[in-house]
Amino acid sequence: MREIRAGDVVWIPPNEKHWHGAAPDTNMVHVAMQEALDGKHVTWMEHVTDEQYRAAAAG
Repeated sequence: MREIRAGDVVWIPPNEKHWHGAAPDTNMVHVAMQEALDGKHVTWMEHVTDEQYRAAAAG
């Protein structure tokens, strides 16, 4: 887990499986820029449940 603060820039390498969200008592808004390869922009992964997120946040 990585803490991201207002104004931070985060770069995710190609093909890295990742997810993001806010802490339970905050919110998060982000702007994503991506390139297309063969007309495809993104591969969506499985939904992360609240329980999975809480477990990751607890460390």
